[in-house]
Amino acid sequence: MATTLSATDTNASIESSSSAVSWGPIVAGAFAASTLTLILMLLGSGLGLTMVSPWSNEGASVTIFAVSTAIWLVVIQWLSSAAGGYLTGRLRTKWVGIHTDETFFRDTAHGFMAWALATLLVVLVLGSALVSRGR
Repeated sequence: MATTLSATDTNASIESSSSAVSWGPIVAGAFAASTLTLILMLLGSGLGLTMVSPWSNEGASVTIFAVSTAIWLVVIQWLSSAAGGYLTGRLRTKWVGIHTDETFFRDTAHGFMAWALATLLVVLVLGSALVSRGR
């Protein structure tokens, strides 16, 4: 008795030789997230300056200033990471013939890579500003 393989059986065993990582969308998402981070930091600096008063006992207390700064930094991270990850997921090429769960995983992985690259870029930019200021 001869067994025959269907077309779906032979295609399932063939593995693609190309990488599943699309670096173009990752870099684009990372640059978008980094730019949004820097813009929102500038906006936060302006808002922070409105809380400070040159007269004693007139501005916000140190505790309120510190808590609002921490909250703003978390909001910046959420907004910029969401925007960068969204752009990365939307700009990637369409994967044909893979399960929906695999597509979701790959989109998530690409968003994570964009976040990691954006974080590295922001650290490098802010770190270089701190180093150059110390000289």
